[in-house]
Amino acid sequence: MKKTYLFDWGDTLMVDFPGSHGKMFLWETLECVEGAKSTLSTLSQSNTIYIATGAVDSREHEIKSAFDRVGLSEYISGYFCHANIGLHKTSAAFYDAISQRLQIPKSQIFMVGDTFDKDICPALTSGINAIWYNPSNLPQPELELSKGQSFRLIHSLYQLCE
Repeated sequence: MKKTYLFDWGDTLMVDFPGSHGKMFLWETLECVEGAKSTLSTLSQSNTIYIATGAVDSREHEIKSAFDRVGLSEYISGYFCHANIGLHKTSAAFYDAISQRLQIPKSQIFMVGDTFDKDICPALTSGINAIWYNPSNLPQPELELSKGQSFRLIHSLYQLCE
């Protein structure tokens, strides 16, 4: 079954350098997170990939420009952000809107993100599958899941291809 992956941007696919400010596509240095390119290359062969970012100061074409600079945009079908959804990523409504725009059942959508509160919780609340990318091995926060809800924990992007 073909899946649709929504990936967070900063520190999930691209390094969010502390001290760097402003729109990421304008930063002097841009860098992929380890495993991002090979993982997206593999996943995109039989799945669809989108970016779901909480960035509020970047528009869709600016986000794509950052992905162009690091060679990841060829694997990405589109970009969802505050500017084109009109909602904040920290709300379940953000994911509801994406599912409606894509006309894809939530059961076929998987959100991959590194921030439990901003990526995983809202996705689960909306009924979307969640994959917590936790390379730092942070302790799992307390979370009361509804019946049937669960998320996958990975420590490396390469694990998505297993």
